[in-house]
Amino acid sequence: MSIMESPDAINIEKEIPVPYEPPLLGEVLGEGSTSRIARVAPGVIIKCPRFSWRHSKTAVDKWFVRDMKRSFEVEEQLLQILGQHPRIIEFKGISDDPFGLLFAEANDGNLQNYIYQHHASIDMSLRLKWRTQAAEAIELIHGKGVIHSDLRPENFLLHTDAIAGNELDLLLCDFGGSTNGEIDGRHLPDSGFFNPCYPPESTESTDVFSLGSIYYTIMTGPFKSLEEIVKYEEHVDALFASKRYPPVDGLAAGLVIQRCWTGEYAGLRALIEDQHSQFMKEINY
Repeated sequence: MSIMESPDAINIEKEIPVPYEPPLLGEVLGEGSTSRIARVAPGVIIKCPRFSWRHSKTAVDKWFVRDMKRSFEVEEQLLQILGQHPRIIEFKGISDDPFGLLFAEANDGNLQNYIYQHHASIDMSLRLKWRTQAAEAIELIHGKGVIHSDLRPENFLLHTDAIAGNELDLLLCDFGGSTNGEIDGRHLPDSGFFNPCYPPESTESTDVFSLGSIYYTIMTGPFKSLEEIVKYEEHVDALFASKRYPPVDGLAAGLVIQRCWTGEYAGLRALIEDQHSQFMKEINY
């Protein structure tokens, strides 16, 4: 039964979720539809829900906030399964007051914003490093039975460790919509990162397809406006639905992008090896 068919949905449009506004929240760094990111200590951030499930009583709260609550529970469970890894955002545990998930701060923002701000000056070697690191992150989570199911440039963070000499390394984040067996965040990738020909379910192939679109973004650059994003999504969705794809001629290892979209990889190891091989061929050409 859909929410609009439910007897509890009377006057649903007249109600709004109860905001979660803890007084101890530090400097707010970002905000999405369901969560708020704030710095609570040097190098430590908290991901808080935007709305409270503890004080929700209305029908709309039961639907919207229940879904948000599940995403926080799923993310905590999956981060425990994944553990610590250089390609995954470092999870530091749970905060009770304010409530939220604690992480080590990635000091260079997310991949989408960085590409938008610095596209013209990003060296090719850095783009290729990001592609390898993104594949390594997905190989890791798939090895532990986790399907991310919401891969897009915003969900890769960038971090520079000055002490280790590592610059602008990728860290995968945001597992609230991910799956692992019976743990199910019930999300699918955004338009442009999901093949509309696929069944509406999360599989390893779902992530591999999304990875192809992320590679395409890394190599071709950002959108300049929301209108451009909408037009692109409509365009590529129409292409994907007819089993056609954006042109990759002239892009480094463009064949790898196309093979992600056409489902030719049995797993991430094959993708990583193919990508390395394609890079070496082009370097030595």
